[in-house]
Amino acid sequence: MTVYLNIVQILIAVALIALTVVQSKGAGLGRAFGGDSSVSRTKRGVEKTMYNLTVILAVVFFVMSLLSVLIRG
Repeated sequence: MTVYLNIVQILIAVALIALTVVQSKGAGLGRAFGGDSSVSRTKRGVEKTMYNLTVILAVVFFVMSLLSVLIRG
């Protein structure tokens, strides 16, 4: 059982890293083409979906970590 939890945690961690890198590159590209980073704007479309998915995966990763500790423990 703990092997499966570890595999799931690794997959979630890789997905979180990928989403974080894609989001940070998206912000850099906006500034490179004349976007102003000092203006506050709302997230829409794909950007909002990626942000929500990042938050959900972070919560799932946290819960999986707690389960892993409790099962071993």
